[in-house]
Amino acid sequence: MDLPDWSLIQSFLAVAESGSLSAGARASGHSQPTLGRHIATLEQTLGASLFDRHARGLTLSDTGTRLLPMARQMHSAMNQITLTAAGQSQALDGTVRITASVFASHHLLPAVLAGIRLAEPEIQLDLVPTDVTENLLFREADIAVRMYRPTQLDIVTRHIGDLGLGVFAARSYLDRAGVPECLDDVLDHDLVGYDRNDLILHTMNAMGWPVTRDDFAVRCDNQATYWELVRAGCGIGFSQTGVGRADPTVQELTLDLDIPPLPIWLTAHQAMRQTPRIRRVWDLLAEGLKRAAVV
Repeated sequence: MDLPDWSLIQSFLAVAESGSLSAGARASGHSQPTLGRHIATLEQTLGASLFDRHARGLTLSDTGTRLLPMARQMHSAMNQITLTAAGQSQALDGTVRITASVFASHHLLPAVLAGIRLAEPEIQLDLVPTDVTENLLFREADIAVRMYRPTQLDIVTRHIGDLGLGVFAARSYLDRAGVPECLDDVLDHDLVGYDRNDLILHTMNAMGWPVTRDDFAVRCDNQATYWELVRAGCGIGFSQTGVGRADPTVQELTLDLDIPPLPIWLTAHQAMRQTPRIRRVWDLLAEGLKRAAVV
């Protein structure tokens, strides 16, 4: 039996893990017909059916189910080979791919990346704003800016500092609803909170505010949109103090609150961390983010 081409295994994984040719095409970047041909070629090469075809899509056959863990192992091994080889490159020029939350990408990183470009113009930068955790082991990013400490194996992390958090409201809202003078007053106002994310709820409850999801008049999990809702006058909300204090349309409420700060962590795969251009961008990111942090 001929050994199957690695690209066919990748297509099998994309379809198996996403559940359909269309979803697999979006995940892999291939067209749906290409994935279909790859699956057919792989089945012909192996002499076995990997999927059961139904009117509503594909499900793994018994053979496909048994092969899936092995395909995942191959995928992991190929990525380790790529990471190790890429980590040996000594050239400073090239691309560094950085991922961060949508909020950090909008409010914190543009000025930092502009400074990196001035310092190292031969290094190209890709910024991936997403609130979905990118997998550094699979080269979805070279460096991640996280607001929590990552726990993956083979990952290098560094705590850069902490971002202060405060309570803010649009001046237009306060002109309309009045300025709360104490914590009890705040609960009589419209509050802007998260939808499915329970971070604000847990934090407020831990600080002695007995609030529930229903106490938030407007809810949104996307933090960049959340801040725009506060700025537009939807109610009282929370934000990084550096961002809120720089915005003339909002006012910080002085309520004598001790809100836990938001930590900043830099993260990279340990093999890629030794690549000169990634190490250089790592150091420049750390310097730039420190200036935004309350250490």
